[in-house]
Amino acid sequence: MSSEDMNKAKEQPTAIHFPEIETKYDMASKKHLERTSTVGSQAIIAYRTLSITVSENQAKGTKTKKDKKNDLTEDLSSVNYHKISPAQLAQQYRTNIEQGLGTDQIASRVKEYGKNRISPPPNQWPKKIFNYFFGGFCTLLWIASIICWVSWKPLGEPNPAPLNLTLAIILMAVVFIQAFFNAWQDWSTGRVMDSINNMLPTQSLVVRDGKMMTIDAANLLPGDVLHLKMGNKVPADVRLIQVSDDLKFDRSVLTGESEPIPGTVDATDENVLETHNVALMGTHVLNGSGVGVIVSIGDNTLMGRIARLSSHGQETRTTLQVEIFRFVMIIATLAIVVGLVCLITWLVWLRRDYPTFLSTSAALVAIISVLVAFVPEGMPVAVTLCLTIIARRMQKHNVVCKVLTTVETLGSVNVLCSDKTGTLTENKMYVSDVSAGPDPVTSDACRKMCKDRTDLIQLTQLQLASGLCNGSHFDLETIHLDVAKRSVFGDATDSAILRFAEGMNPALVTVGTMRADTEKIFEIPFNSKNKWMLTIMRPTGVSMAHMLSTTSELTSNDWVLYCKGAPDVILNRCSKIMLADGSEADLTEKRIESLMDIQAKWAHEGKRVLLFTRRVIHPDQMPNRAAGSSSFATWATSMMSDLVVIGMVAIVDPPRPETAETVETCRKAGIRFFMVTGDFPATAAAIARQVGIFTTQHPHTLQDLDPTKPIEEVVPFDATKDMDSIEDIETANEKDRSRPASKSLVLSGSDMITLNDSQWEQVCAYEEIVFARTSPNQKLRIIKEFQKRENVVAMTGDGVNDAPSLKAADVGVAIGSGSDVAIEAADMILLDKFSSIVAAVESGRLVFDNLKKVIIYLLPAGSWSELWPVIVNIYMGGPQTLSSFQMIVICILNDVFPSLSLMMEKPEADLLTRPPRRPKKDRLVNAKLLLQAYGFIGLMEMLSSMFMFFYYMAEQGIPPSKVFMSFTDLTTDGYMGYSADQLNEFIYTGQSIYYINLIICQWGNVLASRTRTRSILQANPFYGHNKNYYIFYAMIISLAIALIILYIPGIQDVLFTRPVPVKYWFIPFGWAAMILTMDELRKLIVRSFPHSFIAKLAW
Repeated sequence: MSSEDMNKAKEQPTAIHFPEIETKYDMASKKHLERTSTVGSQAIIAYRTLSITVSENQAKGTKTKKDKKNDLTEDLSSVNYHKISPAQLAQQYRTNIEQGLGTDQIASRVKEYGKNRISPPPNQWPKKIFNYFFGGFCTLLWIASIICWVSWKPLGEPNPAPLNLTLAIILMAVVFIQAFFNAWQDWSTGRVMDSINNMLPTQSLVVRDGKMMTIDAANLLPGDVLHLKMGNKVPADVRLIQVSDDLKFDRSVLTGESEPIPGTVDATDENVLETHNVALMGTHVLNGSGVGVIVSIGDNTLMGRIARLSSHGQETRTTLQVEIFRFVMIIATLAIVVGLVCLITWLVWLRRDYPTFLSTSAALVAIISVLVAFVPEGMPVAVTLCLTIIARRMQKHNVVCKVLTTVETLGSVNVLCSDKTGTLTENKMYVSDVSAGPDPVTSDACRKMCKDRTDLIQLTQLQLASGLCNGSHFDLETIHLDVAKRSVFGDATDSAILRFAEGMNPALVTVGTMRADTEKIFEIPFNSKNKWMLTIMRPTGVSMAHMLSTTSELTSNDWVLYCKGAPDVILNRCSKIMLADGSEADLTEKRIESLMDIQAKWAHEGKRVLLFTRRVIHPDQMPNRAAGSSSFATWATSMMSDLVVIGMVAIVDPPRPETAETVETCRKAGIRFFMVTGDFPATAAAIARQVGIFTTQHPHTLQDLDPTKPIEEVVPFDATKDMDSIEDIETANEKDRSRPASKSLVLSGSDMITLNDSQWEQVCAYEEIVFARTSPNQKLRIIKEFQKRENVVAMTGDGVNDAPSLKAADVGVAIGSGSDVAIEAADMILLDKFSSIVAAVESGRLVFDNLKKVIIYLLPAGSWSELWPVIVNIYMGGPQTLSSFQMIVICILNDVFPSLSLMMEKPEADLLTRPPRRPKKDRLVNAKLLLQAYGFIGLMEMLSSMFMFFYYMAEQGIPPSKVFMSFTDLTTDGYMGYSADQLNEFIYTGQSIYYINLIICQWGNVLASRTRTRSILQANPFYGHNKNYYIFYAMIISLAIALIILYIPGIQDVLFTRPVPVKYWFIPFGWAAMILTMDELRKLIVRSFPHSFIAKLAW
């Protein structure tokens, strides 16, 4: 093809223009860009750079300096597969366009080309290792360790304290242990994510050995003949050899442009990256269908080449990471402020008035202890473990999260918009009723009539229309089986019609026969905008021409235009109706009313209704087929007038068995469940009642939305307020009386076009909504309107028309059996049951619930109770009741294991009956949580531990009055009749008592923190749904660490710890029981008096 011809082809308008398809991606672009990583941006830049370079090289005919990128551009500049004919292409790739690759060829090419996979980028181990050792809190630990080293020597000379050296070594050891754990966790999580990502469906339809078959996309080979259809993700670089007139591709993943690209057979550009007859790997089929020969796979595709040029993008923080960062900042700020105040106090007061009380090294270590102790070092490990647990839970429920942290957002979802077909229903459709005669009959009765009577020409024409105006076909491998057992390639609706056509009267004609004896002249497949399908057929033999004839005999020169679709869409294009004997009558108002009554009856039964029509086109009405596909498509569409109604069929798509329970669970969880579908309003409303989306018989419609109502008078939906609970509407407050009288609303796409802002405000206040007859951009509008009102929206879907709304939603959820486009656009994929979304929502809420519990557990001992010993030491002149070393050990050893055990907690019974979390208001850490941690649990732990220290000192003959404001006296020979060594031994033992008291008090805390309001008797950790043996294992480990520190002689000498007297072992169990009992009492008050002051303070 010459350059001039290419330019003409490029300038030629496309066959069919779909503004809806183009608009939907423009409207979703902002959300799409927010989700696109730096890698995606680099891919677009790399594509554009390669394209420009290839064009320049071809224009100049020169070679450039050798480097990695220029090697790629030279390869692309020299390819010619887009410029040669299909026959030449088949010869070049040693394949057969009709038969595909043969068995021998497949075996040899597998060895030559390998798998159709893009090689993963090299692991950036140096960067990862650096992050393991210096990421998160590790930097703080390194700084603390270095200061401890310096405090040992040279600041500690001439008598360096071994404790400072020990602290420095322990802090370094903690860094290494945390780095090892992070590395192991990274590897473990990667394995889990790889395993669940491998569960994603990646199937392709190819021809091999003359048979059409479905194979894994990874097994595709150059030379394979690949069939593409609407919704597919292109699995390799493909040269197109056959295309439908409306074939369009989305190349935005490469170009960054949302304008659909039409598919052609001939080249439209010399540049292989710009021509329209090549489908590139990673792009999507938006409309139509096509056949092509695979020319490149894996690393040799354009996507593979770009991957070699692109580097990794930087990760952005998720909502969970933001919440944790906010928490760390709060704690770190408190730690720094306290540390600075202590440092200033030492510099201004203690160092001047009591120079021997705290040496420089001792002061630095005390302040470092406060800083390190304030920060919960176990938090990052707990979060990582939590996400890994969730990954495994999701894998168990056959849920794939592309990004694991997506689950967090699910915990905040309060609006769930769901497609109907294939999501709420099984997508296993069958024809249940037929209207082609005086009265509608069941499909079984229709088949019996066809066998018993041969004069019912109308039924024969319905059979022909069903088989010929159909985009699906039987799998030849199963063609010998009964019709119900055969595999079908095509969408569910066409598959149901195909089985119906095949089973109506197989003795007269089969679908295979009618298609073999006709030639397809033209076709416009069904799409979500038009809601109809058009096919023009020509009989190729006398027998088929006779069979297609009704009022007059047809010849092989005549064409028959078939159109099927929604009755309300195409009935106004009809002027006649076919009668039982094949004759035609005028389509009178009475007949139209009769058809609409039948449609309404079927629709109210939840059935999808399709109308079949036809029109005979004689040679004198035919256009010049050489005029171009665009002109032909325009003519074909214009011929959709004066159609003859053949009949109607009703299709049943049964709801999934688990759908009703899933809807009910979501409603109890405070999530409004809406249906967004392209079906007829009555059909959608009937299905909504079946699955529990509608709980009323008479939903509101557009007429109930007041266009003049001021927006400020519209009361937003409140999940905590139920209309059913308002006993007397007359005495209800003004806010309640302004709520809509019905909870349910049904709107069609045409209704939505007319809505103003006030009406949208009213729409968003309804509890139950069905949006019917919606187009892709209307689905997108629905998502945007609810998001505008601070709702967190999840969208489920499985079709191409769902992709824009899946991208725009806060969480896009695709069905595993859905289109590649939907799966690509979604954040999460349900591979099995739709009810798996409940497990995902539960996991999202569980993340925040358990993290709150971890924080409630860590703060009392690891922060509050460690702060007061420093305050007593610096501001009250007493000894430090808990040593700096013991503070650090509690944070980085003792408390880590119990905190991790809390991440293993099962969901509380009320987890899915609470309102969803509001991201802007319900924070991970708030004043109520800090009050519980510091002012309640922490206060009890601190006071009990202080009591234990001073009680022990009093028993040694040193009352509290002689401890406070003693400064250096308490360690001076002769004070209270004791030597300095004896006094130090008392202090060391008292510190050990304080330490062990905190450890055991934390046992009561960990048991109390397991639930927010439920009693431990209701959430028994020993057995039942809420059992958690990990808590007891963690207690034992924590105690074992304490025993090692307190009782091993060598450690005692270095760390200045001492054995705890027996009586001081038993008293802490009483304190732990007191903490648990006090919290049980608090929970009882909250449960019994939910509106009390105590309940309002509950976390």
